[in-house]
Amino acid sequence: MAANVYASATDAGSGGEAAQTRSGTGVRTAGATIDCPDVAGRLTSVPERARPEVDKELALLDEQIAQAYQRLSTSAEQIRQDAGFADSAIVNPLKDKRAATIERIAIAIDRVADRPEGLEPLAACTVRDSGNQAPAPTASQGGDGQPGQGDDGQDQGNGQGQGDGQGQGGNGGQAGNGPVAADFADIKSARPDAGTPRQQGGASRGSFATDCGVNENGLFNSDNIIAAPGVTNGAHHFHDYVGNQANNAFASDQDLANAETSCDDPGDKSSYYWPVLRLQNGTQEQDAASPGGGIEGNAGEIVTPKRVTLTFVGNPRDKVTAMPRLLRIITGDAKSFVNGPANANASWSCTGFEDRQLKDKYPLCPRGSDVVRTFKFQSCWDGRNIDSANHRTHVAFADAAGTCPSGFRPIPQLVQRIVYDVDAPSLGDGGRTTPLFAVDSFPEQLHKPVTDHGDFINVFDEDLMREMVDCINEGRTCGAGAGAEPGGEEPQEQPTGTPQAPEQEPTRTPEAPQEQPTRTPDAPKDGDAGGKPGDAGAGAGKGQASKPPATGRPAPEPEPRDDATTTAPRTGEPEVYVTPSAERGTANAGGRGGSNGDTGEDTDGLGGSQAVGTATSAAPTPSVPSRTEPQAVGEGGLADTGAQLWPAAAGAVLVAAGFVVLRRARRG
Repeated sequence: MAANVYASATDAGSGGEAAQTRSGTGVRTAGATIDCPDVAGRLTSVPERARPEVDKELALLDEQIAQAYQRLSTSAEQIRQDAGFADSAIVNPLKDKRAATIERIAIAIDRVADRPEGLEPLAACTVRDSGNQAPAPTASQGGDGQPGQGDDGQDQGNGQGQGDGQGQGGNGGQAGNGPVAADFADIKSARPDAGTPRQQGGASRGSFATDCGVNENGLFNSDNIIAAPGVTNGAHHFHDYVGNQANNAFASDQDLANAETSCDDPGDKSSYYWPVLRLQNGTQEQDAASPGGGIEGNAGEIVTPKRVTLTFVGNPRDKVTAMPRLLRIITGDAKSFVNGPANANASWSCTGFEDRQLKDKYPLCPRGSDVVRTFKFQSCWDGRNIDSANHRTHVAFADAAGTCPSGFRPIPQLVQRIVYDVDAPSLGDGGRTTPLFAVDSFPEQLHKPVTDHGDFINVFDEDLMREMVDCINEGRTCGAGAGAEPGGEEPQEQPTGTPQAPEQEPTRTPEAPQEQPTRTPDAPKDGDAGGKPGDAGAGAGKGQASKPPATGRPAPEPEPRDDATTTAPRTGEPEVYVTPSAERGTANAGGRGGSNGDTGEDTDGLGGSQAVGTATSAAPTPSVPSRTEPQAVGEGGLADTGAQLWPAAAGAVLVAAGFVVLRRARRG
């Protein structure tokens, strides 16, 4: 199997050259991945006293898979020469390691309860086709099936030649293990949703919104306090965190209770986190050489969300009850690419099209529309436990009519909506013109969109939780974030076939209800920069308004595209191009991104549990002046503005008088 996969992947090149080439992170492109049974999902009951040891062993299983995938992805030549190499050097040793780890899990449980049965067969893993290898090119096609895209006629595959300047093979992405063109779909190809269930007499119709910012202060790590407590790099991918600022694998319940919060309401110290979204544009982030980051295939520029809305809603049939303090919920499945879709809960869409949701594809949004990730969390609780062995069985989803399973009660449902200002990638050239984007993932999950997931720990003050429940049950709209209604953006879709002059580009309507000040971009004020911090020691953070073009081109205007096979990038908002050094250094100095070099440097090189930047809760509102509207300069104030307007007003009066004289003359 491995030999066949690698043969098809490496034969995809043209001119006698192998399509597989080493990326800048040391991960090789591959047409295969490691598929192992999920042991954690089978452990539905683990005694409390055994959980710390079991959690560490489960995290070790993830580490073993990551190492095996790394070995597989760098062994194309050996596998091509020896069909048995994958089994003898990768799969069989992995099985032996997993068998020993699973046995330790069984022993840990056996000390305090009945030994679990049926775990032994879960040790065996397989090498499976990833679906990422490039098809064999024809004489008139490049490696991704699009008409020849390479600059020199060479096959470019589905990948992207950024990072180290080399073309990637079938796997694409800056790190070589995804995403690929096949991971994207036009949002208009999704069918509109059937709608929400009809509310009945006892429904809880209210909503409660909390505003916790967009992680503009840059709090990232690759830990997972829910699934892998006490283990550094337990997630093997970076998370964005908002709300509680003590988020790392070693935070105790007391640490969470005592922590600072980025939420506007200090009574909400809850932890909200999700995998970061990255542009595959060659950027070397702070974790480029760290576990959980570039070492494990999570590469590229981390994109700070444009907006995050956190809304708790009611049940269409019944009143809701309060969530227990420290309740933990994971929605979605970070391993669903190999596990299957049973627990998957990814939803991808675009502003203006949110009645259409993609589950296993990243969306290609029309020009003027933003990418949206939506997580609807489980809304039924078993009434007893704040967590469970597999982090799933203590909570559940209501059915289509809103009914909770027997023995479960309705709780406020968290609806998490994350908006990104990213352009539809150029699939025809593998993201060279406009970069591909993808969420971080476990290495063997290949950044598939179906693996998207969200995590939540309830650290609401009990009084605020009661206020939330009362608000929802009484049908009111409450909370510090109640003014930020989701879905309020109106995309200004532009035709993709007719180029427009830059001066005729419309200004995109800002996302309500944010009212953005109009000022020149070279006079930043507190809150302008937003954005995440730059690389460690590399200067100030950057905002969304000044992100560099994907290819580093110096052109001051975005070029219109008429490629009928891809969605054109948005032009509703002017782009500001800066050199990478300016962007990382002074382009946004004084903004909220802060500097890793001062306070958040990754000093241990592990990328684990690093809180970068300074804590703040207000979301940034990047402002870029329109090319078609004059902007008032801050220093001059009204006096200078008036001085400039009087001559124009006088001219307008003279013109009007001229029209009157001309009209009278014509009548005479």
